[in-house]
This record gives sequence, C-alpha cells and structure tokens, in this order.
Amino acid sequence: MRVLRTPEARFENLPDYPFEPHYVAVDGGRLRVHYLDEQPEESAASGETVLLLHGNPSWSYLYRHVIPPLVEAGHRCVAVDLIGFGKSDKLADRFAYTYERHLGWLREAVFDRLDLREVTMVCHDWGGALGLPLLAAHPARFRRVVATNTGLSTGDEELGAGWPLMAAWLQSSQRTYPFEPSTIVDAFTVTGLDQAVLAAYDAPFPDEPYLTGIRQFPLLIPISPQDEYTPALRAAWAVLEGLELPFLCAFSDQDNVTRGDHSALSGRIPGAKGRAHPTITGAGHFLQEDAGAALATAVDDFIRSTVKEHSA
Repeated sequence: MRVLRTPEARFENLPDYPFEPHYVAVDGGRLRVHYLDEQPEESAASGETVLLLHGNPSWSYLYRHVIPPLVEAGHRCVAVDLIGFGKSDKLADRFAYTYERHLGWLREAVFDRLDLREVTMVCHDWGGALGLPLLAAHPARFRRVVATNTGLSTGDEELGAGWPLMAAWLQSSQRTYPFEPSTIVDAFTVTGLDQAVLAAYDAPFPDEPYLTGIRQFPLLIPISPQDEYTPALRAAWAVLEGLELPFLCAFSDQDNVTRGDHSALSGRIPGAKGRAHPTITGAGHFLQEDAGAALATAVDDFIRSTVKEHSA
C-alpha cells in the first residue's frame, strides 16, 4: 500500500482545536492512527472513558465542542481519526479501503494498542457503521453506547423514500471534482460555519490522492442482500439484537439522512428499549457542529443515569 501522510502544517491554527495529538501504529506498523486523549484532573475523574467515533467526511475536529464539557464532567475522552481521515494516514489506492480492513484498523487501535475497556461509545454516521460491529464482536469492552444520526445497514433494508438521497450521495461522491469535504459538512448543518472552520474540514486533504477514503466509503454501504459484507453485518445484528447493554439514541431533529428516526436501532436493540431517547433540537446531520454542548449533556446524563445499571 502506498501511504500518504498529511503535512503537519495543514493543521496549524485550527479554530477551537487545541488538543495534543497522539499516535499509534497499526497494520504491522505500516499505518499511523491519530487520536485525541483528553483527561480530567485526577481528583475530578469519574472513571469513565468515552470513545468518540466520527463518520464521513469528517474527523476528530467534529468533536471539538463535545470533548471539553465531557472532560469537565470528569470523563476521559478518546477521539480517533479513522484511517483515511484527519491526521491519520491515507491510502493512495482507494480499493485498499474495505469494510473488513476499517474494522481491523479500528479494533487494533482502540483495543490492541490503547487497551480501552469499559467504554462509553459515541458513534456518528460511519462511526456507527464501524462501531456497532466492533461492539458486537467485543461487547465485554463496552459499558454503554450513544448512537447519533447513524445506523447499521446490511443490504436487506428497503431503501424506499431514502433512495434518492442515497443515489445522489453515491453519484456526487464519485463525480465531484474537486471534492471539498467542507461543502458536505456545510450542507448538512443548520448553523452557518465560519470559513476557518470549513477550511479545517478540508485540512487533512491537500489534493485528490488524499481523498480516496472519502470517495470509497459510500461504495462500501450495502444496498442489496447480495453485498459481500451482508453476511458479516447480519452476524453483527444477531449479537446486537440480544444485547442488554445500555443503549441511547440521540438523533437530531433536522438530519436530512435519518430525519430523526432512530427506530432501526432503538426498536431492535434490547438495551435501547424503554428508554427516553432525547432529540437534539436545532441541529442537522452534523449535530456536533450545531449543538455540541447539548450532545455532551445527553452523553453525560446517560452515563450518570446508568452507572448503577452497569454495576448491577
């Protein structure tokens, strides 16, 4: 694999992103994964670890307004950049990105290298499409989950009214040139974003060869039962449908993708049933931009309300 690494100069002076970078090596040492690891003062620590997973085409920058209030509440926050995104390495060959490899890289980074345990996972967009199979494969590593504007498709679902949006995204992700990730974030948020913030979403991608991960992700979403990943994802669902782990859906009211409907998760996962799932209001698909503090509050409230539940 030809590996590309975004020059550090691209990440200088990003707005509201003062966090210290950390790195681990995966895939036999060939690839470098970037992550944030923000921790509270020892005297204020809750003992909880929150793993924050981004989707496409964002990176850990998406969580810059979610992390500080969670750390202030006493929680350790680990935010990983998936391979192909953020400060993590990128691959020049788009076909080197597969569902299986993405899962392997993520598992190796957070479990084999960081040895995270008793995790509260917050997963968004593709962060859920990877994080939920990771949960199914390693449920003992997790305490609870907060899913936000995400899902886990197997290809068995009826696309129905959502097909035009899916088709438009599939086509635009392949045809648009030049491709600027910031235009996607800007289009799927409610609030206006400063130019410096938009530039931060483009920072990891100096030119076309760095964008292969973004372009390949949409093509990995199963859209029929004949998809090569369908059997593995069905197997993940077989575990999730028996999982009593505390599970919360915190979807936003103005998400063009889910339209606030989390029933595909909350209606199937036992740990989600009977809970009051909050709706994050005044927020689009990238709700971390529109309502980061509100999402942090929802996560903190869920952690605190389920501490005894986990102990039991």
